[in-house]
Amino acid sequence: MRPSKKLGQVFLISKSVLREIIESAELKKTDTVLEIGPGIGALTQELAKKVKRVVAVEKDLKMIDVLKEALRDFKNVKIIEGDILKADLKRHILNTKPYKVVANLPYYITSPVIRKFLESENPPSQMILMVQKEVAQRIVAHPPHMSVLAVSVQFYAKPKIISSVSKKCFWPQPKIDSAIIKISQIGRNLPRIDTNLFFEIVRAGFSHPRKQLVNNLSIGLKLEKQKTRSWLLKNKISPKQRAQTLQIKDWRNLAKTFKNTIIK
Repeated sequence: MRPSKKLGQVFLISKSVLREIIESAELKKTDTVLEIGPGIGALTQELAKKVKRVVAVEKDLKMIDVLKEALRDFKNVKIIEGDILKADLKRHILNTKPYKVVANLPYYITSPVIRKFLESENPPSQMILMVQKEVAQRIVAHPPHMSVLAVSVQFYAKPKIISSVSKKCFWPQPKIDSAIIKISQIGRNLPRIDTNLFFEIVRAGFSHPRKQLVNNLSIGLKLEKQKTRSWLLKNKISPKQRAQTLQIKDWRNLAKTFKNTIIK
């Protein structure tokens, strides 16, 4: 067996980090856990010892036989072969309330996986994820270092970095360090606003991060510049500000006041 470079496979080989992930998930005997990319099953085994049920989704067909062998003594583990971004999980997990997500995510699917579950009709109660350290820092960022990723996660939930993880804790060793991130309070206190409009405004605002908001929003939303300026000022936002300086509440206020201010 060789890790797949195409799938971005790196395997966690540190037992202390495994324990930290388990502790961070605050697992109970009644829990159901969805694990993404279980690999050789080291984390899966530890999860299975702690919870009622583990659903492990693995994309690499070659790993399935390895997993079945590693987990043959655990009757509470269900292995599913498939791409987490394409798999229909309703039968296996998404109809379960509540459930938790635990994953060691390859970089290239980190953002879409997080978005898939935060936007789900039945989101998890929390997510414990191993991601690249730089990505974790972007997710938990505050003004003036916000990004579309930070806004997207913080709109739905509360992210927190649990700890940094050295690249030496993986095989094969990646080029950069990772971090354990916990995303909790998912879906709590969501504002009653048009979510599609909210993210349309956010994407327009960040379309050219170095440009002023008034320009990005005018061009991105196809608005008259003067109307855009008035809309921003009404929400106590300077037209000269950059998107990365705004707080989540600022974007929410822009979405709430869009129709009354812009469309009259």
